[in-house]
Amino acid sequence: MCEVIVVASGKGGTGKTTVCAGLGVALAKENKRVLIIDCDSGMRGIDMVLGISDRLVYDIADAVSGECERADAMYQVDGVPQLYCIAAPLHADDEVSPSLIRNFIDEVRDRFDYILIDSPAGTGSGFIAAAKGADRALVVVNTEPISIRGCRNISRLLDELDIKDRRLIINRFERDRFFKMGLYGDLDEVIDEAGMRLIGLIPEDIRVIALSQRGALTTNWSQTAVIFDSIVKRLQGVDVPVLIK
Repeated sequence: MCEVIVVASGKGGTGKTTVCAGLGVALAKENKRVLIIDCDSGMRGIDMVLGISDRLVYDIADAVSGECERADAMYQVDGVPQLYCIAAPLHADDEVSPSLIRNFIDEVRDRFDYILIDSPAGTGSGFIAAAKGADRALVVVNTEPISIRGCRNISRLLDELDIKDRRLIINRFERDRFFKMGLYGDLDEVIDEAGMRLIGLIPEDIRVIALSQRGALTTNWSQTAVIFDSIVKRLQGVDVPVLIK
């Protein structure tokens, strides 16, 4: 049975798209058939991170409007045979409605084990469209009060959408900087304020940022890949401890 997961963040700049791509790669390595849908109209980025921009002809708006066959908008990611991606529209005016996104997911979900939805940052209509058809949510934050406030806003909307299964991913964590900033006493305080169970702690890694900007995230990209593998195991119900260093 396919599981639909929306990857969200309350504010921009948390690294949500890179996290979504990393999870997709890790799931595909587990021999899961995965589709990533970019719903961030006007700010699409998943195609760049996964290196398919040069091949793009169709996007999610084309697929739901009948401008192309659904399969024609699903681009297989080079080097990862089980991973497919659908780009968001290039212009914000072409944002797809929640009902159309949900109908599209219902029509294609039997082809995949997982559908990951890269949501726009924030709590606007784009987020509602992205989250409407999801079974569970992953909320990506940084260890900053504005980011945590955004997480709580997202959580309230997830309640309204009746998405009860949600987990927290702390991304771009750098221990020395965290304590020097003095915004929180420890990570437990961050988790408590976010109000969600932690499923992953991803460190700051300049190599991951560089690879994602080059469209090369699917290559063998440092120790951080092991952390994504662990998050994927937790998503599948495997009891893997979250190491907080």
